[in-house]
Amino acid sequence: MKKIDEQLKERNNFELNGDAHVMTSVETPVRDDAFVKSDQEKINNIEKLFAEIMDELGLDLADDSLKGTPYRVAKMYVKELFHGLNPENKPSLSVFDNKYQYNKMLVEKDITFSSACEHHFLPIVGRAHIAYISSGKVIGLSKINRIVEYYGKRPQVQERMTLQIFKELQEALQTKDVMVVVEAEHMCVSTRGVNDKTSRTTTLEYGGKFDNESLRNEFYQLI
Repeated sequence: MKKIDEQLKERNNFELNGDAHVMTSVETPVRDDAFVKSDQEKINNIEKLFAEIMDELGLDLADDSLKGTPYRVAKMYVKELFHGLNPENKPSLSVFDNKYQYNKMLVEKDITFSSACEHHFLPIVGRAHIAYISSGKVIGLSKINRIVEYYGKRPQVQERMTLQIFKELQEALQTKDVMVVVEAEHMCVSTRGVNDKTSRTTTLEYGGKFDNESLRNEFYQLI
């Protein structure tokens, strides 16, 4: 009985942590041996395990519509939804000298992304808005999109994703003058629990010249 009570208490804590949007670190929590296995090995193993989940749910895996689902889900997890976990998939972030001497704010807005809540593995769908002021270096616009995609394609907490994008751009551009705003719909809110269909979550991080409120307000107006 004591063991059952402890299990129930732990599961209650899981629910509370998920609803509280808890994250433990700015770094995505992965084990040291996370990439010892090849992608194909992971797909093969996830395929078997997901088939067990479907079987537990009582689904008929002999049905033509369902028998390929374990493989499709496994491939989707490894090659699509969570390919941002693997550092080998990190985009190359070449930067260039700011030869045009453009020293105002550069804004790229409405960068669409899809991610997954690490607490329920349900989709997070939203947009990122990013600004930076060159300190002598500039980055190709498509690289900004790729940074957002890379950090989105892993089990995420929106606050962590915002910070990861922010820190990556600061490091690549060698400047503190970066601002990131992320707004998203969380399916763990809209399709379960409170079942709120209209709410969205906004997170932001900024540094350097963006500590100036008037500059932040200019950015808000642009987005």
